[in-house]
Order: sequence, then C-alpha cells, then structure tokens
Amino acid sequence: MSTTQRKGGETMQSLMQSEQVSGSLSFTNSLNKGDEDLSNSALSTFKAREEEIEKKKLEVKERVQAQLGRVEEETKRLALIREELDVLSDHPMNKEITVLRKKVDTVNKELKPLGQTCQKKEREYKEALDAFNEKNKEKVQLVTKLMELVEESETLRLKKLEELSKSIEAAEMKKEH
Repeated sequence: MSTTQRKGGETMQSLMQSEQVSGSLSFTNSLNKGDEDLSNSALSTFKAREEEIEKKKLEVKERVQAQLGRVEEETKRLALIREELDVLSDHPMNKEITVLRKKVDTVNKELKPLGQTCQKKEREYKEALDAFNEKNKEKVQLVTKLMELVEESETLRLKKLEELSKSIEAAEMKKEH
C-alpha cells in the first residue's frame, strides 16, 4: 500500500470519526446552530479531501498514460499501478462512505424542520407559561383582596353584634330598674 493510500485511509478514518462525534453532538443538543455548522464544516472538509484524492488519482492516471510508450518493463510496472488505481476506485469503503453521506444529508434535512418545530413549541410554551403566571398572579391578588374584605366585613359584623348586645343589655337593665 502506498503512502498516499495510507494517508487517504487515515484521513477518511479521522473524518468519519469527526462526523460521528459531530452527529452525536447534534442529536444530544437539539440541533443548536453551532452543531449544525460543525456538522456542515465536517462534511465540507470531507468533500474537499475526497475531491483532492480524486484529483490526485486523475493526475496519476495521466502520468501512466504518458509513460505507456516507454520500455516494456516500464509498461508492466505501469500496468500494475493502473490495477492498484482501479482497485481504489472500486473499493467497498467508497460505496459505504457514499451511502453514509447520503444518510447524513437525509437526517440533516429531517432535523431542520424538527428543530424549527421545537423552537416554535418552545415559544408557544413560554407564551402559555407567561399567560398562566400572569393569571395566577391576578388570582393571588384577587384572593388577597377577598380575604381583606371578608376580614373587614367580619370585624364590622362583630362590632355591630357587640353594639346590639350592649344595647339589649342596656334595655334589660332599664327594665329591671
């Protein structure tokens, strides 16, 4: 395996790990804007590196084509290089990466409206909670006022009853004399 192939494999592996980490973060953080940017950045980096790999692969193929007219020994060696390049393009990992990228894109598309729905529901919840708290505050004020009025009414009734009681006692005392 050549150094370029090993570097490419390591790069793809580190990018897949980055995508997995950023994918996990976006699921656990309810799709924060920063997480979405991180995910998009990781995908952009991955795509750029894939394009770079494809570009380098094309450059190698062009050199092989240019050298085909040389010595037969070189022709055999170049044929081996071409076979290795063909193996790279048909590598099962490339198909798996393509499938996973499509799945990530699909999930991102599904997450966007869900995130918007969550934000809308959070706003509605906050508005309902504010309205509830306002009505509850109003209720507390009304109950407090009611208790004050009931207490005032009871105090007035007690005073009136005491006055009536004194009046009755005074009338009874006058009768006795």
